[in-house]
Amino acid sequence: MARIVVVGAGIGGVPAAYELKARLGKGHEVTLVNASDYFQFVPSNPWVAVGTRTRDAITVPLRPHLEKKGIAFVAQAVTAVQPERNTLQLLDGSALEYDYLVLTTGPRLAFEEVPGAGPVDGHTHSICTTDHAERAHAAYQEFLHNPGPVIVGAMPGASCFGPAYEFAFILDADLRRRKLRHKVPITFVTSEPYIGHLGLGGVGDSKSMLESEFRNHDIKWVTNAKTTRVEPGLLHTTELYGLGNPLRDHELPFRYAMMLPAFKGVDAVAGVEGLCNPRGFVLIDEHQRSRAYRNIFAAGVCVAIPPVEVTPVATGAPKTGYMIETMVTAIVDNIAADLEGKEAKAKGTWNAICLADMGDSGAAFVALPQLPPRNVNWFRKGKWVHLAKVAFEKYFLHKVKAGTSEPIYEKYILKALGILRLEGSQLKGEKSEVR
Repeated sequence: MARIVVVGAGIGGVPAAYELKARLGKGHEVTLVNASDYFQFVPSNPWVAVGTRTRDAITVPLRPHLEKKGIAFVAQAVTAVQPERNTLQLLDGSALEYDYLVLTTGPRLAFEEVPGAGPVDGHTHSICTTDHAERAHAAYQEFLHNPGPVIVGAMPGASCFGPAYEFAFILDADLRRRKLRHKVPITFVTSEPYIGHLGLGGVGDSKSMLESEFRNHDIKWVTNAKTTRVEPGLLHTTELYGLGNPLRDHELPFRYAMMLPAFKGVDAVAGVEGLCNPRGFVLIDEHQRSRAYRNIFAAGVCVAIPPVEVTPVATGAPKTGYMIETMVTAIVDNIAADLEGKEAKAKGTWNAICLADMGDSGAAFVALPQLPPRNVNWFRKGKWVHLAKVAFEKYFLHKVKAGTSEPIYEKYILKALGILRLEGSQLKGEKSEVR
């Protein structure tokens, strides 16, 4: 009997545990380890921050649903990974042994890279976790009594830009509903070289479309923004150009700010020699397997993916839901193959599919593959995207509660976008070498 341990209970980790158990059956032991005892649907955090969702609506207690499927659950933070011993050290001092380890930890939020950033020790808010989104909502309620300038955006080194755009538009829509928008100048401050870059080099007409939406919603912007520090009510950023030369300095006042941080690998994983790159992201081969430790696999945000291109201010490449789903499925297939004495053949994909809410509308993009040049560059907006994201939220939460392992993107999202015909060679194509 093999012991398979999955670390991290997010959009990658929970489906990984369900898929592994469904594939391997009772003959093998699957354990999910997570610092908290609940699943949080992170894509809904922008809604939590403005009060259109509550914590209870987007979180699911894990233990009862996992145990129904015969999956063991450990609600403990991992303090160290010891691959030479095939052991995890847990926060309470106990150890957990494994034969195969699947890392789906998500990122560590590197607020410390910009002095004064962050919701705990700094002056900016975040929507990267439900705890942060709740804190952002509490501050937003106070802000509504004394509205003023708002800053939304992403710090240098950020790789997940979609939620910042979502939050800017959702905030704009909420303020308009409250008849307060005229009192709130909004500035979008981003490390991207242009609006709509998204860490992907743009997708289709994303640049002109999102710039047009910003103009229509009276949202100003600063791109190539190297934010250097945040003081109470004042954000300092330098706008760069060319190869990174300073163009102008900005001192932007705010009464409310939400800035996404750069990501790094979590400490317990980043500290393992040979496992990660200098930022702490796991180095994998084309089969999602660690290059240094052949019984360790990784999927999702914790995986090392090179930037799409060199930009004046550092930007990273995002890991979207469809990409994570295919990574997880490849891991399950490859562990099953290894247990049967066969070679690993399954590969994930670096195709990007994303639904982004815009308050009372939405935007969807498809980049096949994620790294240009692409076979498909597709970007659309409309009310239907908002409705599609709501449906996606409800279905994924149902999936977590029901313990189903069906691939949601292939079954529903692609069909909803009207591009299911791309499911062949383009959607399941080879991915580039990880650097």
